[in-house]
Amino acid sequence: MQTMINSVITPGYWPLAGNFGLNTNILETNLINLGVVLSLLVYFGKGVLNNLLNNRKQTILSTIRDAEERYKEATDKLGQARIRLQRAKVKADEIRVNGLSQMEREKQELIHVADEDSKRLEDSKNATIRFEEQRAIEQVRQQVSRLALERASEALNSRLNGELHSRMIDYHIGLLRAMESTTD
Repeated sequence: MQTMINSVITPGYWPLAGNFGLNTNILETNLINLGVVLSLLVYFGKGVLNNLLNNRKQTILSTIRDAEERYKEATDKLGQARIRLQRAKVKADEIRVNGLSQMEREKQELIHVADEDSKRLEDSKNATIRFEEQRAIEQVRQQVSRLALERASEALNSRLNGELHSRMIDYHIGLLRAMESTTD
């Protein structure tokens, strides 16, 4: 190792520093020189080291502050999201309840309309039945009347002889004259 240090510190390597050299032998070095060099290193290095440590400290503190702010923002957003979720649940419950009540109302309305339609159809059916009964009764009456007239006409024609026929005509002419004299 000594040869390596000597090869780096040879006078050929440091041509401008002819009388200046680094004494690597600890027993030959001046303790005062070492104290001065170490003091200078501590004095000047302390500021650099303090600056580095302060910069690192500030970086860490700002990172912690940013993390705390992001945590606070995330917590706030989470709280807002929970509030929105709760509102959405309440709204969904309202919609469900309104939907169920609307469905029940429409169901009752449909039942009511169906009942009314059923009553109207029943009334219409009854009216049609009554109409058909009346028509059938009227047709039966007309047939009975026609048949009765035909039978009466046949009976009159079979029983009516000439003398009865002329008496009937005279009787009706007399009735017409009596009615004519009362109206004058």
